Amino acid sequence: MTARPDKHDPASLAFATQSVHAGNRIDPGSGAIRTPLVMANSYALPDDPSTIDWSSTDVPLYTRNSGMNQLALQAKLAALEGGQDAVVLASGVAALHAVFFTLLRTGDHVVVADVTYEASWRLFAELLPAKYGIEATFVDASDPDAVAGAVRTNTRLVHIETIGNPTTKVADVAAIARIAHAAGALLSVDSTFTPPPLYSPLTDGADLVIHSLTKYINGHGDAMGGAVIGDRALIERIKGDAMVDVGGVISPFNAWLIQRGSVTLPLRLRQHQETASHLAQVLAADPRVAFVAYPGLDAHPQHELATRQFGGRGYGAMIAFAVDGDPETQNRFVSALRVVTSAVSLGHDESLIVHVGTGGPRVAAYPEPFRRLGHLRFSVGLEDVGDLEADLRAALDATF
Repeated sequence: MTARPDKHDPASLAFATQSVHAGNRIDPGSGAIRTPLVMANSYALPDDPSTIDWSSTDVPLYTRNSGMNQLALQAKLAALEGGQDAVVLASGVAALHAVFFTLLRTGDHVVVADVTYEASWRLFAELLPAKYGIEATFVDASDPDAVAGAVRTNTRLVHIETIGNPTTKVADVAAIARIAHAAGALLSVDSTFTPPPLYSPLTDGADLVIHSLTKYINGHGDAMGGAVIGDRALIERIKGDAMVDVGGVISPFNAWLIQRGSVTLPLRLRQHQETASHLAQVLAADPRVAFVAYPGLDAHPQHELATRQFGGRGYGAMIAFAVDGDPETQNRFVSALRVVTSAVSLGHDESLIVHVGTGGPRVAAYPEPFRRLGHLRFSVGLEDVGDLEADLRAALDATF
């Protein structure tokens, strides 16, 4: 007998159907078929509130604990990532901090990828050591032996990114999960560059997956949020410590916008990746381009790992490259673009590019061309691929 799909049972649905229905419920008051935007900071109490847990996060009570839109988005993200539960917070950095703040104590040690988002780097290089006495060792996360060699008896957490921001270095999540668990540590993975359905680190042994919802999952460049997905017991700890008692809560409006944007995630991601793969090859073939770092290229150092780990579903849509010249040449190229927008962030509907120079302490861990030339971080958007290719070629012509 064929299993019957049910929109109220996300596990019975394919990913595209989950993207539409997971977390959504018909509103009992209005009959609206979508969870409405509820701009309330407080919810009605029962006639006898004496038995209420005032820190409860599973029923609407007070929006710092949970509201209708938070609950809906959390249910959707847990379904899309294949986790037991999720917590949504004000930004991706709030989600990162929530994990570290909740799980780590004075005297703990963490192994961290040496290529990582700047806020993660500063938290472990400066803020957490200085304020809480937490030690961190930065290692090449593309080398499981280096990760294993950095583990200590007091290692409590290993933190990596699926595709490192900004050099596109790929980490072997399954191998690192085995190393972390053998040491009695947890593995947290920032998967912002590889949202589902491209990849779910939980399937390869990660304990917690972190997303900047601001990026691909929202997809429209108009809302900020962050999420942590994983085991229910771990998520409950993060909700209690970092959401309820620290207060890094997402606004109902942002939760509603992200819930709406996530409906088209599988469609958008397919287009992002198809265009990125084509443009990476175009750039790599142009002699005026000094280097291109994109996991989908055969020349990428972790191309085989990325192919195996992501199961042939793609390689993301982030490209790091540099034109052949000094920083001023990179700036001229960016200024000559007419379709691609010069701005930070990524995963938007429009293509974004930012020139990142050679300064700062993180750069020491970057490959030699990045250290020498700087690089351009290119988030490939949803524009027509022909328009984007023509824009890149015209900007190269104007630069050289």
